[in-house]
Amino acid sequence: MDELERADDRADCALRAARAGASIAEDSFRTTLDVETKDGKTDVVTQADRDAQVAVIETIREEFPDDAVVGEEDDELKEVPESGPAWIVDPIDGTNNYVRGLRVFGTAVAAVIDGEPVAGATVLPALEDTYRAGPEGVFRNDRSISVSETADPEAATVCPTFWWNFDQRDQYAAANREVVERFGDMRRFGCAQATLAMVACGGLDGTMTNLPTNAWDTVAGVKMIQEAGGTVTDLEGERWRHDSVGLVASNGEIHDELLEATQAIDG
Repeated sequence: MDELERADDRADCALRAARAGASIAEDSFRTTLDVETKDGKTDVVTQADRDAQVAVIETIREEFPDDAVVGEEDDELKEVPESGPAWIVDPIDGTNNYVRGLRVFGTAVAAVIDGEPVAGATVLPALEDTYRAGPEGVFRNDRSISVSETADPEAATVCPTFWWNFDQRDQYAAANREVVERFGDMRRFGCAQATLAMVACGGLDGTMTNLPTNAWDTVAGVKMIQEAGGTVTDLEGERWRHDSVGLVASNGEIHDELLEATQAIDG
């Protein structure tokens, strides 16, 4: 069977795998955790991250043993293959929230063919929300969702997605300025996949960053927004890919304004 013809199977597997990882994360939530840092003082990791990734990959391997896996933790691939099937795994997105006992965290799994997403699932166990996208559409807790219809930027709620390093805090300040001067309200949740899912379901009207992004932080949620009728581009306004610089995601109605705001961050 052609790989694309198995898109339904991949969507089902992504959901099972995300649930497996989220279950591991939930079991250790608000317990005593041994927290380590990676590339910065707020870039943290726990044993729960590693255990959740193992659970996700084991679930995938049961059905797709030969597929490549791109994962945030340990020795998995860090770049998405340009050809063939692959899986992209974030075992706990929002680990900084997780270690602080905040509920906005989750496990995200995406399936891609030749670099293009065909399915995605994000399970936010402490919020009791499960998002999934595939050939049948996009859903939250098995109910179909779509992006918002907000067309007036001054009525829109926008979220800067990713955190800027200390040597880039001028850009963070610029991002906040652009949002508060152009849009009605602003949020920031500290969990990229949850943020993207909120755009897909209409809870947010848009989200943006001028930074390069990691595939495990983005691909599942981008697939959801696309299936929900939204628009996702890079910093130049071109169709977004997993290796793009910048990510501008919206309901489509406010996209031009959001793109201008994002381009102005480092302008």
